[in-house]
This record gives sequence, C-alpha cells and structure tokens, in this order.
Amino acid sequence: MRTVPIQLPETVFSALRKNPEEFIQEMRIAAAAKWYELGEISQAKAAEIAGLTRAEFINALSRYQVDFMQYTAQELAEELTNVD
Repeated sequence: MRTVPIQLPETVFSALRKNPEEFIQEMRIAAAAKWYELGEISQAKAAEIAGLTRAEFINALSRYQVDFMQYTAQELAEELTNVD
C-alpha cells in the first residue's frame, strides 16, 4: 500500500470530533461514496478506496444517502432484457 501525505489544518479535526486517523478514514469513505454515486468507480473499487469490505461499504452508503445500486437507464434496460 502506498502512503500519500496530506496536510490539513489542525482545526479541521474538531469539525467531525475525530482524531486525525479517524478523520482521514472518514474522508476516504466520503470520497469513495461520492465517486461511486457519480459513477466514476465501481462498488468494489470504492470499497477498496474506503478501506472497507464491500458489505461494510454498502452499509456506509446508507449514511451518505447513496443508493447501493447505481445503474444508468441503458444498463437497467440491458439487465431487464437478460432476465429469464
């Protein structure tokens, strides 16, 4: 795993009442949830970015009010045509 340093003002940690490690973890989950919601990344990749299992990531999505199923209209139509 690669470590990437990030600089944040000392005052930001109190915003979520978290220590620096908890704050960074929450940032990872929030970023992954948003990118997944926008369709930029898959659910598996989002879970990896968040540092969670897929099941844990799906549970985290509910905190951010993001639907765990992200389908475009075309993808949904394709799925429905493949139903037996």
